[in-house]
Amino acid sequence: MSLPLDSKEIESILEKWRSNPMRKPRIAKVTVNIGIGQSGERLQKAAQVLEELTGQKPVFRRAKRTIRAFGVRKGENIAVMVTLRREKAFEFLKKALEAKGYRLKASSIDEHGNISFGIEEHILIPGVRYDPEVGILGMDVTITIERPGHRIVRRKRARKQHIPRRHRVTREETMVLLNQLFNVTFI
Repeated sequence: MSLPLDSKEIESILEKWRSNPMRKPRIAKVTVNIGIGQSGERLQKAAQVLEELTGQKPVFRRAKRTIRAFGVRKGENIAVMVTLRREKAFEFLKKALEAKGYRLKASSIDEHGNISFGIEEHILIPGVRYDPEVGILGMDVTITIERPGHRIVRRKRARKQHIPRRHRVTREETMVLLNQLFNVTFI
């Protein structure tokens, strides 16, 4: 494994996962976002590209406040996003990580074990051809990783229970998980 961790740390994490299946994290969802900054024809084309890439209909995101310098009004559609789960998430991640060369920065992992990275040009994703009408679009990809049992935060009944710090995913565990699933190298 080519991780910034030593073999003892990796083996310790894997042993914890083998001894207790509730400790092994999993990919909960993958969120793909294309921010254009304005509504109109270009945003519609971005939605079309995102739908072709993911196989799901994207959702339009609105501006939270007016920014006159950029010509953005509050409530105006300025971005499109898609949330992928299960098999669709894995299929898209394989393509997106191939576009990044299976190399991600370790600093892009947050304290809860989630990781975000950007793809500068959507034509870098395998199987996508350049269309002069659409142009080149960049996108942000966020991978949300959680352990089994994290549902207690979102459920309706008995929601006030919290998740202890020991049950949250660490940065090291995210590195080991992505290396095992997709052979990702962290730099």
